[in-house]
Amino acid sequence: MDYTLLGSSGLNISKYALGTIPFSGTKGFEPAADMNQDTADHMVDYALDHGINHFDTANLYATGDAEKVLGKAVRNRRKEMTIASKTGFRLSDNPNDVGATRINIEASIDESLQRLGTDYLDLYYVHTWDGQVPVEETVHAMNDLIKKGKILYWGVSNYSGWQLAKTHTYAVENNLAPPAAHQIYYTPESREAEYELLPAGRELGIGNTIWSPIGEGLLTGKISRNKKAEPGTRQGEGWPEPYIKDKEMLYNLVDMLKDITSKHNATVTQVVLAWVRDRPNVDSVIIGARNNEQWYEDVASYNLQLTDQDIAQINDLTAPEALYPLWHRAMNSMERASDAEKVYLDAYNKLMESKNQEI
Repeated sequence: MDYTLLGSSGLNISKYALGTIPFSGTKGFEPAADMNQDTADHMVDYALDHGINHFDTANLYATGDAEKVLGKAVRNRRKEMTIASKTGFRLSDNPNDVGATRINIEASIDESLQRLGTDYLDLYYVHTWDGQVPVEETVHAMNDLIKKGKILYWGVSNYSGWQLAKTHTYAVENNLAPPAAHQIYYTPESREAEYELLPAGRELGIGNTIWSPIGEGLLTGKISRNKKAEPGTRQGEGWPEPYIKDKEMLYNLVDMLKDITSKHNATVTQVVLAWVRDRPNVDSVIIGARNNEQWYEDVASYNLQLTDQDIAQINDLTAPEALYPLWHRAMNSMERASDAEKVYLDAYNKLMESKNQEI
């Protein structure tokens, strides 16, 4: 297992991380899984024994019950672990029990620490952008938690490019700690993060951590053009996410992934994880498994190396449209592009050349 310093911080995290959305499976999270404590304990031990030191949770998951399960699974191995949690989504009718406000952040961290049975978090995220609160309130609240020793680093999740830049800029201009990480949804089917978020993280010194790399169960190979999601799976139990912009492309992608698996004696899930893991500007990939067998499969994917041809096939099929001003930069300003964005601009040029030949 490889490790990386998260953005410009001094926090070393593993390339793979264990996500805990399947832990507990209560309070509306039953479709994600219904994992018991013994299984969670084993997954944590298996992760640590295979060099995975990063564990991701949130107060949203099963409304705190996932944090409780993870907390019990820590046992005497806390010093081996870097633990991240999040706050921001509404959890009750209390008007102050939501958002990136100081009052919610201060209350949420104490509750999360209690559920996790630890004195501090290594990383604490704002789970979603809050356009109703001044960014300076959020930045100061997170920095105060650092000063109090309740968190070591902080991050954001599901921000747009300008929201990320605004937050970072306010922090550094006021000599405060900026976000160390940005948690992003990114899969071969959904590559919008390449437009701004992934290169922005690299440019700003903010680590890019990826959530749900197999599309919340879409990209396991169990769903295809002629096969619907099975009962007992997240997609088969009415899970509302993710948004699928092009179902035909999704099915074509699954067919292609199945072809690639035959070359490697691998599974579709393993091919997807290998692709996401090695994409430019990706620092850590957060993986949530429903059971031990899935977790073994996921961890084993770290040894899978896709060929250049495999990667090109996936990239060409799922290439994002070259939106303005990106197509303009790709056409006219490649020599002035930063290293973090060049790989994406190259892909836009290739896409545009193929499409212009059709006119």
